[in-house]
Amino acid sequence: MIQENTVTSGELEEAISNFMSKLGIPAHLRGYYYLRSAVEMCTEDMELVGSVTKLLYPDLAKRHKTTDQKIERAIRNAIEVSWERGNSDLFEELFGYSNSEEYSRPTNSEYIAAVADHIRLEYEMV
Repeated sequence: MIQENTVTSGELEEAISNFMSKLGIPAHLRGYYYLRSAVEMCTEDMELVGSVTKLLYPDLAKRHKTTDQKIERAIRNAIEVSWERGNSDLFEELFGYSNSEEYSRPTNSEYIAAVADHIRLEYEMV
């Protein structure tokens, strides 16, 4: 008997929250919640990562009753904060380079894709 690996919505949200905490994203930032929603949506449908401005941000804006531009800016701010204060070793593992070197921070879509991919692999949702 083969048992499917099913992850409940609560377990997925908790896993994403824990991982974002390890990345150094403070939970008090509005972008934290938008980023968590974005990662959750992308773990379920990775094609959203390829169309962040056309599909992902508008969906998030509707879900959170705000605008695409506010979503984008808040996520960018959360990523900047984590990039400056976060765990260099984890960034190197996730992106192949760390924030201590002279690399610029990853783009919103790169960051979302990397975190979503990590969560998908961790929970074998592929």
